[in-house]
Amino acid sequence: MLRWRGLEATPGDLGRTVVTVGMYDGVHRGHQSLIGTAVSRARAMGRPCLLLTFDPHPAEVVRPGSHPAILTSLDRKAELVAGLGVDAMCVLPFTPEFMRLSPESFTHTVLVEHLHCALVLVGENFTYGHKAAGNVGTLATEGRRFGFAVEGVALAEDAADGREVTISSTYVRACVAAGDMVSAARSLGRPHRVDGIVVRGDRRGRDLGYPTANVESPPFTAVPADGVYAGHLVTRDPRSGVSRERFPAAISVGTNPTFQGSRRTVEAYVLDYDGDLYGEHVGVEFAHRLRPMAAFPDVDALVVAMAQDVSDTRAVLGLPPAP
Repeated sequence: MLRWRGLEATPGDLGRTVVTVGMYDGVHRGHQSLIGTAVSRARAMGRPCLLLTFDPHPAEVVRPGSHPAILTSLDRKAELVAGLGVDAMCVLPFTPEFMRLSPESFTHTVLVEHLHCALVLVGENFTYGHKAAGNVGTLATEGRRFGFAVEGVALAEDAADGREVTISSTYVRACVAAGDMVSAARSLGRPHRVDGIVVRGDRRGRDLGYPTANVESPPFTAVPADGVYAGHLVTRDPRSGVSRERFPAAISVGTNPTFQGSRRTVEAYVLDYDGDLYGEHVGVEFAHRLRPMAAFPDVDALVVAMAQDVSDTRAVLGLPPAP
């Protein structure tokens, strides 16, 4: 998949395109349905499917300090949409200047002049331009003027706790913040993942017999509620961000209250692994919350709990007991 940042970097030989526009944070099942429709339309028309997204999140520019938790890094987003068949991904820097573009200027400058759209697919609640003045209706009107078609796609819904909920990034963030990884995974179509780099921590886990990978993630990352989780650690190519090997892991999120810690960390104990992960680019996938974070009266009690966490992780992931 082609990938570039900024309109000026757009390849000159794309030809006319089928474009889908949005933040696509999480690339959840609703996003997957919309992107799948765009890819299908592009294949039928014999044109490339291009996904247009933004960085940073527009909320941070429109209302500074309100940046929502981010479900997928740009590298992870690119990996996921490429897997859905997208041919190209353009990342537009969302700046104060860009925010002030009128809907008409956005359509002409971005979609027509640079991306040469023949068809644009967006969610039915899509808005664009200064103060979100544009919507699917105005985009369709501009499409008739500039010679491209527009298709608004209905939002996806799912049954959760006996009620219908609209699958959205906001809903997934709420599930992650509550530690409800099962509901998050149902909406995402896969486990929620935190990407980062393995850094040196306090090395307490190694002294206790459970060496952990201390994963430092970028600011605003959607980290689950404090607790212990069953999941996986995925190694990633440092250049492309593409996933490589996947290992079962027991994961701790919190401040290490037994040791009066104050810094919130994500630490993964990789089961049956003997190697050095320091400096590795990794993803931590959260499958199921085993228990809340707790302060133990002493180190011996903590070690007993850690052993149980590892045993529970094996059970949740369907792995055989340790030899």
